[in-house]
Amino acid sequence: MPRVVKTDPQIVVMPDQTMAAVRGRGAPADVFPKIMPALFGAVYSLKFDLKKKGLEGFKVGALRARYPDAESKAKKDWAIVAGIPVPEGTTGVIQKMSDVPVSVETWKYGTVAQVLHLGSYAQETESIERLRRFIAEQGYKIAGDHEEEYLTRPEAKAPKTIIRYAVKKP
Repeated sequence: MPRVVKTDPQIVVMPDQTMAAVRGRGAPADVFPKIMPALFGAVYSLKFDLKKKGLEGFKVGALRARYPDAESKAKKDWAIVAGIPVPEGTTGVIQKMSDVPVSVETWKYGTVAQVLHLGSYAQETESIERLRRFIAEQGYKIAGDHEEEYLTRPEAKAPKTIIRYAVKKP
């Protein structure tokens, strides 16, 4: 049996996830500083509100972002949907910034292909191409948006990012 390395692409099944989400348009480096305070503010407010009410809390998970038109538009024109998992059953969050609405929605998953990218965001192209080749070699096709899950902060010495696509058999 071949040895599986953490950075090898893989096919996994993921459950749907309730997310607090924000939307923006533009290059991630320009958009994230504008939308992240609203998203993190809403999620942490939910966490502390649940705790104050004596209800079961949750650990704030990793930030995820979907880029629906990354393949068809220049980076400066990308649509961005950024989200953080929240407890199932959450129906709303406190709006911390009136100009950046935070919604609660369900992100659909199912069968996905993913790879762990180690290194800067500017160096992701090789990992993305390797993941795309793997998807085709396994007999799948991409059936969803480009998604990234950020396991470290952007300024980390060795950033870690999961690159993911929903996939299906043709």
